[in-house]
Amino acid sequence: MLSRLAPLPAPAATGPFKVVLINPYELGRQPFALAEPAAWLKREGFAVTCLDLSLQKLDPEILEDAGLVALYVGMHTATRIAVQALPRIKRLARKAHLCVFGLYAPMNEALLRGLGVGSVLGGELEPALVSLCQRLRANETAMIQSEPVISLGRVPFVVPDRSGLPKLSRYAHLVLPDGSTRVAGFAEGSRGCKHLCRHCPVVPVYQGKFRIVAADVVMEDIRQQVGEGATHISFGDPDFFNGPTHGLRLARALHAAFPYVTFDATIKIQHIIDHAELLPELRRSGCIFITSAAEAVDDDILRLLDKNHTGRDFDRAVALTREAGIALAPTFVAFTPWTTLEGYVALLERLIELQLVEGVPPVQLTIRLLVPEGSYLLQLPGFKEKLMAFDPRLLGYPWVHPDPRVDRLQKDLQAWVARCEEKGVARREVFAAIWRMAHEALGRPAPELARNLGSPIPRLSEPWYCCAEPTEQQLQSF
Repeated sequence: MLSRLAPLPAPAATGPFKVVLINPYELGRQPFALAEPAAWLKREGFAVTCLDLSLQKLDPEILEDAGLVALYVGMHTATRIAVQALPRIKRLARKAHLCVFGLYAPMNEALLRGLGVGSVLGGELEPALVSLCQRLRANETAMIQSEPVISLGRVPFVVPDRSGLPKLSRYAHLVLPDGSTRVAGFAEGSRGCKHLCRHCPVVPVYQGKFRIVAADVVMEDIRQQVGEGATHISFGDPDFFNGPTHGLRLARALHAAFPYVTFDATIKIQHIIDHAELLPELRRSGCIFITSAAEAVDDDILRLLDKNHTGRDFDRAVALTREAGIALAPTFVAFTPWTTLEGYVALLERLIELQLVEGVPPVQLTIRLLVPEGSYLLQLPGFKEKLMAFDPRLLGYPWVHPDPRVDRLQKDLQAWVARCEEKGVARREVFAAIWRMAHEALGRPAPELARNLGSPIPRLSEPWYCCAEPTEQQLQSF
């Protein structure tokens, strides 16, 4: 897939060609997606500076002499921040070629090019990024981006260079049930995914393919983060069990090298059940919680999303992880065009029944289905006809629920939970308010909540949440 016309300016100055890599937001993690390209580019002799807008502000002195400014958009929130930051970046880096790379770049290619972005790169993009920098350094002014927008070839990963990023201790940390915290590192053992869940942003780019990062590279990356104080590693793979043998190899290697270091990973409900025999060894190797995109407990909605599990499979996964001594942190798309008020209350009831209230960040109970460009949801017969025109501000196709009470409840809950997040209100207290508001929307009195809503579980200090409205604080970073 080749780009549209995109002029490449001459290099900004003599001397080493300067590249600025920018991360708008990545769930509070120190970004592998800046550290890995930085290692590739430094190896080729480029002068690389990294900026993480979650902790730093745009620096005019850094940008003014850049030959290339490349923004990483690995998720929806990051893309919205990048879109709003681009006008200021263009003013500060007048001589630079602009590139946007990452999962959400190809899906928003037309929009990004309309904002002045010259190169758009997705998938296994490091070789393409090096190629682009080499052409810019050689003062090539060809009008067409010769690098593919999406690359899915196998990449020989190198050890990420994290030296140019803020200290690891400044990023999201692990919070244990007793309130104590640990410095958390972030590693990737694979990219892409074997599965084709219709709502997933990985699917339009990787289309069922996944690529592993060699175990020795992953371990060297972990080693450098442990050297910076990490005693917990969060694996950012879309699914740690896309390659269960590889995942288990990483878990064993981590435990052998650092037996005191714990970890968490993301694993599908389907994979938790299919590979249940591996869970006890994951626990012995240090896995303390698993994030799983349950998305719903309604079988019809799960079928429409093509999740390959049922509501009762979710119950089974909860039982299996508990039996293994691993906490389960499910995530949800709580509001879809097919959600009913009764169905939403049923979701809350299931969380109470399974004693999972403490394991679900309240924000997960406000998530509204996002339909980005290229989403496999658009392949559902008759679905696109129910959507409004693409909204560049939303970066998706808006939809209106046929029952206005559902949309009203979602907006009310989103606002309420945001206020509670700011004040640090306990999860069970926020849940109690959600329970009450959901029943009020139905015109029913809320039954008294059970006493045992579950115990707190280990979690990261940044809620697992990739499709949020950018906050004022995030927007102030530029």
